[in-house]
Amino acid sequence: MTRYASNKNAFGISDRSGFRYRLRDMKKEWNGLIVGPDEFEEKHPQLHPKKQPADPESLREPRPDTRETLKVFVNKDTVETPNATLIRGISKVGEVTVTTS
Repeated sequence: MTRYASNKNAFGISDRSGFRYRLRDMKKEWNGLIVGPDEFEEKHPQLHPKKQPADPESLREPRPDTRETLKVFVNKDTVETPNATLIRGISKVGEVTVTTS
């Protein structure tokens, strides 16, 4: 059976400075060092990173809107007529139907 010092006069040596302290006053740090009460440092909050929430997931079978109006302006190639012609169309999944007015 192992016995440890439990007397009120027991001393320990600090792992950080090498100074002698009463064993009952020494503290164990987060990194495993046993140090005196004046050398004790708490763990820095940045070493406890917050858990990030999960990224949002996509839809299982997404479908685009089937009744979305598409407007395209096309200029004529002639220099004399800078007017634009309006082309209106309705887009569908997989195909585009274009009508001119």
